[in-house]
Amino acid sequence: QVQLVESGGGLVQAEGSLRLSCAASGRTFSSYAMAWFRQAPGKEREFVSGISTRRITYYSDSVKGRFTISRDNAKNTVYLQMSSLKSEDTAVYYCAASMKPQPHRTYSMYDYWGQGTQVTVSS
Repeated sequence: QVQLVESGGGLVQAEGSLRLSCAASGRTFSSYAMAWFRQAPGKEREFVSGISTRRITYYSDSVKGRFTISRDNAKNTVYLQMSSLKSEDTAVYYCAASMKPQPHRTYSMYDYWGQGTQVTVSS
């Protein structure tokens, strides 16, 4: 069983930055692919970024070049550094873990989820 706890969300002005963190419990964090998804009101949950067990990173087209995902296996934590934020980035951001080594863009492929953290970008 893995528990995920996100932090770092908040209110930021457009073009600002935020760093989200996701702390995982358990001793096998390094064997999980990790990802960030987001869900805006009235919209489906969408893939934002993922990182494999070998630290290969993946991004959606909408955030590529602005967001950076990373992981610190010693701290059981995955991060999402978000820069040049836009109003359309406003959403609840969720951390997810998969027992597979590679992340997937489909949310149903993940085994564990955090409770989410709100990010609001004001224009």
